[in-house]
Amino acid sequence: MLLLKKFKNLSGMQLIAVGFFLLILTGTLLLMLPVSSRTGEWTPPVVALFTATSASCVTGLILVDTYTHWSFFGQLVLLLLIQIGGLGFISIGSAVAIILRRKISLKQRGWIRESFNVLDIGGVVRLIKLVMKGTFLVEGIGALVLAVRFYPRMGFWQSIYYGVFHSISAFCNAGFDLMGKYVPCSSFTTYYDDPIVLLTLSALILTGGIGFMVWADIAKHKLSLRKYSLSSKMVLSISIVLILGGTLLFYLIEGNGLYGGMHFTDKLCNAFFSAVSPRTAGFNSTDTGALSEGGKLLTVILMFIGGGSGSTAGGVKMTTIFVLLLHLRSTLLRTPGTNIFGRRIEAATITKASALLCTYLFCCLTAALVLCSVQNFLIGDALFEVISAVCTVGMTTGLTGKLNTLSRFIIAFLMYIGRLGSLSFALSFTDHKKTAHVMQPVERISIG
Repeated sequence: MLLLKKFKNLSGMQLIAVGFFLLILTGTLLLMLPVSSRTGEWTPPVVALFTATSASCVTGLILVDTYTHWSFFGQLVLLLLIQIGGLGFISIGSAVAIILRRKISLKQRGWIRESFNVLDIGGVVRLIKLVMKGTFLVEGIGALVLAVRFYPRMGFWQSIYYGVFHSISAFCNAGFDLMGKYVPCSSFTTYYDDPIVLLTLSALILTGGIGFMVWADIAKHKLSLRKYSLSSKMVLSISIVLILGGTLLFYLIEGNGLYGGMHFTDKLCNAFFSAVSPRTAGFNSTDTGALSEGGKLLTVILMFIGGGSGSTAGGVKMTTIFVLLLHLRSTLLRTPGTNIFGRRIEAATITKASALLCTYLFCCLTAALVLCSVQNFLIGDALFEVISAVCTVGMTTGLTGKLNTLSRFIIAFLMYIGRLGSLSFALSFTDHKKTAHVMQPVERISIG
């Protein structure tokens, strides 16, 4: 009873942090069991913890190949962790309560608001219903298309299973795959010349990564773009820019390199997939370690930006970058206010975006410094790894398998705070602290 009372007294941020921790702990214990491994042996605790964190935080970094190491039971545990981690345990718990026709209290609605990162508490129950219906519809369609494509190679039942697994993994931006059946740790490199598979995965990634509030706007206003919220307009705008711009840049950078032996359509399809997957699914259709330095840098930029707020994706989020770029423009042009689409962005939003960017940069640089100091990694590979972890992407240049125990814990912690949102994680410790209503005297300082 005392424990239950403490849970009820937690803020939304604290509840989400504790919930994800318990989810990871449960997943770790299940994955350690002999029944979870293909050999029937106990899995080392560090490997189980790392994998459970990666699945719960929908990242995709792995120490052991998902197909060759985990049994069917172990893969189902991972799939369950991915689904709960992608949608959020608060969302799924609320959906169960709605199905059982239980009343959603005001505090629970506040938790839902925190979970989806929406501004208002009104309409969150309708949003839960939309998210659950939309999720299973999109995942179902994706699973069907993938199963049909996998069927000639795998047979009926295995193609169904593979379709479901990869549809959920793609929609939740998790990056876990079972293609180790053909080549361990190969992701979708054996399907680099199959546009249907790559485009289906891309559609699932984008649908899960644009944000559930954008879903709500699309469901309510259809194609009446003027009626969309400012946030939805910004997300859709920058998504188009990142997809088209990323595809063009990957084609130009890797066209005569990594994509050199491909036909034009395969080059274009793989460039498109390379622009979509780093935000923040983690699948790859070509060898990530073989990317040119320019290709790696472009991948890092896309990983860092991530997807939409209140989505299954990670990263600092597209709206954060958009707001900061708009603020930079208004500062350089010395225009009053930060304006877009006929609206002005409030100062508190700009302050939060700046704090979020600084928090992510601090986490990435500190972790990269530790990894380079402890294991003498190249700075480029270390930054790629830590950004992939904290932005919950799951792509790697091959560093994950070389991590020692300390580095594994660091990467696992980055995945955890990345799924919560590093700023939200920091704020969860100060949620109930009161600030004094006294302002100190102002003094000017030099900047720049």
